Amino acid sequence: MGTPETLKSVLASFCTGVAVITACEGDGRPVGMAVQSFSSVSLDPPLVCFCPARTSTTWPSIRAVGAFAVNILAADQQELCRGFAVTGGDKFAGVPWRAGGNGAPLLDGVLASIECDLEDVLDGGDHEIALGRVTALTAHRAGEPPLLYFRRSYGRLPRSPRLAASASMSSSMAAARSRSEA
Repeated sequence: MGTPETLKSVLASFCTGVAVITACEGDGRPVGMAVQSFSSVSLDPPLVCFCPARTSTTWPSIRAVGAFAVNILAADQQELCRGFAVTGGDKFAGVPWRAGGNGAPLLDGVLASIECDLEDVLDGGDHEIALGRVTALTAHRAGEPPLLYFRRSYGRLPRSPRLAASASMSSSMAAARSRSEA
C-alpha cells in the first residue's frame, strides 16, 4: 500500500471542493472549520457528510451543538478558507455572517449554504464521518465557479457560458418550484 506520504500524494490527484462547516455554541460563540471532505450522501432522506480529523480542536464543539451549516466556498474565497483552516484564534474576526434557521453561521458571499442536524457520527480511522440531515439549503451565487483544492493548492474552474446557462436554468427551476409549493 505504501507510506502515509505516498497515500496523501496519490489522493492529492483527486480535485475537491472546499467548504466551511459552522455552528454556534450555547453561549452564542460561532465556531467553524474548513473541510475538503464534504459530499452528498442521499436524496431520500436528504443527507450529506464531511470527515473531520479526530485531532480537530473545532469538531468537538460542532459535534456537541448537534446542528451545523455547510458553507460552500466560491473561487474568490481563498483567504476566507485559509482563515478557517488554522487552529485557534478568532476565525470569525471580520467575517460577515448571519444566523441560519438552526442558529449556525451562514457566511456572506458563499456559493451555497446547507443547514443540517447531526444525524450520526461514524468511525473513519483517524477521522470521523459526520452525517448531517439537511433541514434547509440555499444557492446564493448560482453560476459562479467553486473554490477547488488540488495537489495541495487552490484552483478554480474557468467561468464558462455553459456554467452561466446552468445557473440560469437552476434559478428558473427553483423559482418554478417555489411557485408550485405556494
